[in-house]
Amino acid sequence: MCKILRHTYSVCPVCLKRIPAVHAGYGKEVYLEKKCPEHGDFSAIIWRGLRDLEAWRGDVPPIADGENENCPHACGLCPEHKQGTCCVLLEVTKRCNLRCPFCFAEGGAGEDLAFETVKEHLRALVVPGKTLVQLSGGEPTVRDDLPQIVAAAKEAGCQYVQLNTNGIRLAEDEGYVRSLAEAGLSFVFMQFDGMDDGIYRALRGRDLLGVKRQAIDNCARHNLGVTLVPTLVPQVNTQDIGNIIRFAVSQSPAVRGVHFQPVSYFGRIPALPSDDRRFTLDELLEAIEEQAGDLVPEDSLRPSRCDHPLCVFHGDYIVMPDQSLNPLHRTSKYRCATATADQNRSFIARRWQRQEAEGTEEQELKSDFDSFDSFLRRVRTHSFTLTAMVFQDAGNLDLERLRRCSLHVFADGRFVPLCAYYLTGHVNTPS
Repeated sequence: MCKILRHTYSVCPVCLKRIPAVHAGYGKEVYLEKKCPEHGDFSAIIWRGLRDLEAWRGDVPPIADGENENCPHACGLCPEHKQGTCCVLLEVTKRCNLRCPFCFAEGGAGEDLAFETVKEHLRALVVPGKTLVQLSGGEPTVRDDLPQIVAAAKEAGCQYVQLNTNGIRLAEDEGYVRSLAEAGLSFVFMQFDGMDDGIYRALRGRDLLGVKRQAIDNCARHNLGVTLVPTLVPQVNTQDIGNIIRFAVSQSPAVRGVHFQPVSYFGRIPALPSDDRRFTLDELLEAIEEQAGDLVPEDSLRPSRCDHPLCVFHGDYIVMPDQSLNPLHRTSKYRCATATADQNRSFIARRWQRQEAEGTEEQELKSDFDSFDSFLRRVRTHSFTLTAMVFQDAGNLDLERLRRCSLHVFADGRFVPLCAYYLTGHVNTPS
């Protein structure tokens, strides 16, 4: 029997018109259900019932009737948007050196944004001393002038400059990595889908595991912290989650964490997926518990209180000398205080930006330690995060979630929530 748990708004997956939607419970499973007057009924799984949904979501209020009436099509941000900008994404090219089946940006063919235009955008988006800008694409490293763009971002006043990359050029051209580091690059967000080349052939079209390892090594030599970013696709790599975490921990302090992104179906995906092709946030939590075992205590992963809890979770650790993870925050309850975008930005930047150990401190970090001072030094040099961001497509878009988004794309002088910016319609057939 269906139980209506929550009212919200979504879009028709075909025409993208805003329509009412509900969270409908069938036993422990929860679906987003909606009806377009022209294109009919739609349903998408949003929670498998592997965790208590209400406890995880906490006291986040639902959308009130009449709220955000122009959302998502007039987004830019509207006065009713509930969260500021933590990270602003700037596309600097449409070109890419891969042709991945799963690409929400549809990178491949296209042009670079002119360098002078990039500088204009940086000056327009920056809040001096605060902004975290993510240089994205396409694949940003196809640009020879990317180090100059990094330097321009720092000159404009960006506190942190992040590179979103597949890692190919970082592996093949160490001089390029050196130039990025010298220009002021803060950290690297690198596509990393698993520990088997069969996964890369399925998702990226070629063997890439060795490339990823070399990119990490080259970044390590120039003190650039790397966060691994797996796109999780059921029946392809969701069984490799524990292996990814163990590898990431083994590469500390060069690798700063893992940022999981369950697949969302926009960009190149022409049809809505069936429910068995979706990977929900509670499935990810369960997979981490089952595959990583004692390495990741369940109570160390907490829902976001910056973005919506159904979009993001985070865990904060230090890597100990025996390559275990020591949680810096644990909780027996999911509820926690609301965080601002500024607070969230400060948290992730402290963890993802690599600090280099020197002299006797480096020797101490290789051994056991029992003093509070050595513990604090370890926190600074060997911090590690497990985070996730569950993007939304036209099939499961929930405006309650969208209005709390803090990851914004800068385009046409506006800040647009990522899932609204890349939203694409689908044919009316599950894939």
